[in-house]
Amino acid sequence: MAEGLLRHFNAAGFKAYSAGIKRTSVNPLAIEVMQELGIDISSQRSKSIDEFSGTNMDYVVTVCDHAQEVCPVFPARIAKVHTGFEDPGMATGSRNEKLEAFRRVRDEIKAFIEARFAS
Repeated sequence: MAEGLLRHFNAAGFKAYSAGIKRTSVNPLAIEVMQELGIDISSQRSKSIDEFSGTNMDYVVTVCDHAQEVCPVFPARIAKVHTGFEDPGMATGSRNEKLEAFRRVRDEIKAFIEARFAS
C-alpha cells in the first residue's frame, strides 16, 4: 500500500520501490481498499530487497518493526526512516473487520507519506 500511495501522491518526484523481508502475494484486501481511493495496486507484486541491489536510493523507509530489525545495512548516504504500522494482514474477525484494519493502516500510511514526503 505504501508504494502505491507514494506513487499516487508523489508531488516531490520520488520514485518508489517496495520490498519485503520475504516474498508473499499482495493481499486482495489491500487491493480493494486502495481501489476505494482510486489507486490500482493490482499489478504490484511482492519483491525481495535483493531485487534492488545496486539501485541508487536516497531513503529506505521501513513500515513495520520487524522490517526495521532485519533490514540490511545500507550505505550512510541513504537516510533510513522508520514508522511502525500494524500489519493489517494479521487482522482477525469478519471480512468487514479485516477491511477496516486495512483502511485504518492505509489512512495512517497516507498521512505519514503526506507529512514526510510532500513537497
